[in-house]
Amino acid sequence: MPLPAADISLPEKTYAAFLFDMDGTILNSIESAERVWGRWAAKMGFDVEAFLPTMHGKRGIDTISALNLPGIDPAAEAEGILRGEIEDVEGVVPIPGAVEFLSALPPERWAIVTSSPIELAKVRLAAAGIPQPRYMVTAEDVTVGKPNPQGYILGSERLGVSPSEVLVFEDVLAGIQAGEAAGADVMVITATHSHPIETGHSKIPGYLDVVPHISQDGRLSIRRRA
Repeated sequence: MPLPAADISLPEKTYAAFLFDMDGTILNSIESAERVWGRWAAKMGFDVEAFLPTMHGKRGIDTISALNLPGIDPAAEAEGILRGEIEDVEGVVPIPGAVEFLSALPPERWAIVTSSPIELAKVRLAAAGIPQPRYMVTAEDVTVGKPNPQGYILGSERLGVSPSEVLVFEDVLAGIQAGEAAGADVMVITATHSHPIETGHSKIPGYLDVVPHISQDGRLSIRRRA
């Protein structure tokens, strides 16, 4: 059954390219990530329930560094968490309709921009049944992670377009802020939200009720499925 119009708001513009965050935007890895991060947070003596919402959408090393934990090496801790996430992909699934939506796009007109390291990104994409794209920006490619816009600026450069000509697909505040700071338009994916994000940006719950449209001049847009 098609979703109510209130659940979907689409931009009226056309774009040169699309840039997609990965976790929570084209695939759902919440169960896996929260299992691994939850064990780490419990080991550190944190309130696990309060901590978990703070780590989504950012590089692991940035999350740990921001905690300023005495006697803790953020790089070593982030590496340990990464190993755990790579080994645990149980429950990683595509966002509904994402595989079909991405496969309908010209491969040279879209990219993934993720806070995940490349090894983890490849494992999660494979677990979700999403082919690896031609272009991908991962944690290793930037010196500062989201909400810094560096990743989305680099993604635009790799596609040969200006960030102002791009639509960024995101699901968390840090990523939304990164897209905004890059000068791109933002589409918010709400499929995995347990609490609504207050946003004036376009939004869709997933990809089942929308399709990409490619105009005669090659510009991209999104339309409701007929």
